[in-house]
Amino acid sequence: MILMLLGPPGAGKGTQSQLISEKLGVPQLSTGDMLRAAVKAATPVGLKAKQIMAEGGLVHDEIVIGIIADRISQPDCAKGFILDGFPRTLAQADALDKLLKSKGRKIDCVIELKVDDTRLAERIECRARETEAAGGVVRADDNAEALKTRLIAYYRETAPIIGYYFAHGLLKSVDGMAAIEDVSRQIDEILSEFQAA
Repeated sequence: MILMLLGPPGAGKGTQSQLISEKLGVPQLSTGDMLRAAVKAATPVGLKAKQIMAEGGLVHDEIVIGIIADRISQPDCAKGFILDGFPRTLAQADALDKLLKSKGRKIDCVIELKVDDTRLAERIECRARETEAAGGVVRADDNAEALKTRLIAYYRETAPIIGYYFAHGLLKSVDGMAAIEDVSRQIDEILSEFQAA
C-alpha cells in the first residue's frame, strides 16, 4: 500500500506516519531524511544534491524525484511506503505520478490531516514548552511567527494538491486537531476499508 499524508506544518504528519509504518510494516519516507541519506551514501543523485545544498540552494524537483526513485526501488518498499512531506507542489505531484506509473505502481490513498490554524499555533507553542521542560532542544521553527511563514508557503504551494488528489478520487480527510490516538483511529478506519476492498 502506498500512502501519502498531507497537512500543514505541525498537523502531526510525522507522528501519524510513524504509527502507520509500525502497523503496516512499510517504511515512512521523509524527503529530508532521503536527501541526507543520498548525500551520505554519495549516490550520483546525492552528489548533485550535496553541491546544491552546499551552495544554499533548493534541491530541484528532478533531483528529489531521482532520490525518491532510488529509495522506492529498495526491497523494504516492495510492500509499499508512506510519503511524509512530499509532494509539496502540483509539479511534484505530477512527477510522482509519472514515476510510480513507470514502475507499475500508484498511490492508493492520500490522507489529509485537517486542522484549525489558530489552534495549530497554540499546539506548536505548547509542543515547544513541553520540549523545553523535558530538557530537549526546541526546533527553531516551533514558534507562532515561523508557523505563519510556513503556513503561507503551505497554502500557496502545497494546498492546491489537495484538490488534485480529490479529483483523482484518492483523498480522505481526518480531524487532525483530535488527540493523537483519535487521529490514529480515524486513519485505521480508512486503511481497514482499503484492506477489505
